[in-house]
Amino acid sequence: MSFDGIYTLLARCIVLVGVIPVHECAHGWMAEKLGDPTARNSGRLTLNPLRHFDPIGSALMLLTGFGWAKAVPVNPRYFKNPRQGMALTALAGPAANLLFGFVLLLLYRVFGGVVVGTPLYLTSAPFQIFTYAVLEIVWSMMLINLSLAVFNLIPVPPLDGSRIVALLLPARWYFKIMEYERYIFVAMAVLLFTGVFSRPLNVAVQYLLWVMVRLTDFVNILF
Repeated sequence: MSFDGIYTLLARCIVLVGVIPVHECAHGWMAEKLGDPTARNSGRLTLNPLRHFDPIGSALMLLTGFGWAKAVPVNPRYFKNPRQGMALTALAGPAANLLFGFVLLLLYRVFGGVVVGTPLYLTSAPFQIFTYAVLEIVWSMMLINLSLAVFNLIPVPPLDGSRIVALLLPARWYFKIMEYERYIFVAMAVLLFTGVFSRPLNVAVQYLLWVMVRLTDFVNILF
């Protein structure tokens, strides 16, 4: 395995234990803010990765860069407007990934600016190797966060996007689709593992990355 492959795998491991729990905890946090204490009562309003561990989703994360955790339990009966509450709760997860990705891109550009602005004669070879590794890992983590946000916004059950689109669909259509959620889930896993989604997801992620790069261009002024 190349060094780039090692950095990517390490970034995926860090995402698995430090980012996906944030995604799931964001769901529980939003649900609680809307009146649903189910996540807290079940011990899922936590950043402990073991509480959110899903074997299939974790394996796919390590192998493909896309994955998921065990879904945080939500009871829409606590919401004043169940469909709106479910949509906002679902949106919280991808929003957390977007925010995390933006912060990582900002750190990447700031740290990269410092490194580029440091004369080579002031740095040693181990320092250069270390900084390159850090930049590669931060970049990979940032891309994985953006990919998770885009992936979860796909309007297909059981992904978060299906709960958001539910606001636009007649109730009878939505519940009819949800009857086949398990089968759709298996099909999604197979398509994801075989790489069918790779190209359209990559296009969406690259466009999102372009937008975020433009938003962080002010960093160039500092260096």
